[in-house]
Amino acid sequence: MTTRAPGLPHGRPLTRADLDALDPDDGHRYELIDGVLIVSPAPRHIHQRALGNLHLVLRAAATGAVEVLFAPFDVALADDTVMQPDLLVAQREAFTARDLPTAPLLAIEVLSPSTRGIDLLLKKDRLERAGCANYWVVDPDEPSVTAWALAEGAFRQAARATSEEGFEVADPFPIRFTPASLIV
Repeated sequence: MTTRAPGLPHGRPLTRADLDALDPDDGHRYELIDGVLIVSPAPRHIHQRALGNLHLVLRAAATGAVEVLFAPFDVALADDTVMQPDLLVAQREAFTARDLPTAPLLAIEVLSPSTRGIDLLLKKDRLERAGCANYWVVDPDEPSVTAWALAEGAFRQAARATSEEGFEVADPFPIRFTPASLIV
């Protein structure tokens, strides 16, 4: 016997309108990737610590032309793909009151046991196809940061650092920090 969530259509890919109609308020994150609903539980303490510290580092380094936001905030890549990266960076004028209707300059995910595969495979692939210039993944358990930059339509690893090693990139703006500093 197959069960489905009340209010969701059956037998077709989901759209942003379906997601909007769902409108749950249960502490989970609801995203669409190519018409498939992805539901993630509330993150762990170490995830939120790394996210908060990285947000502060990015905000301090960002120029006035870009804005740094943390989830939940929709990145609407298509009618069937609405993501909420843990952190995103985009030109200020690219945002609408509701969402970012284009690929960000930078999308960042902080890995959790429940989202590791989604972040490293599905989201990375979908952001690459959308033309996201930079994608970072933070592993707070290691701790590490891996950065990919879009080159000729494909993500190429641009930087990686673990623990006390310096993580340094120039795009979308120059920044340097250590992964260990994100979890203290």
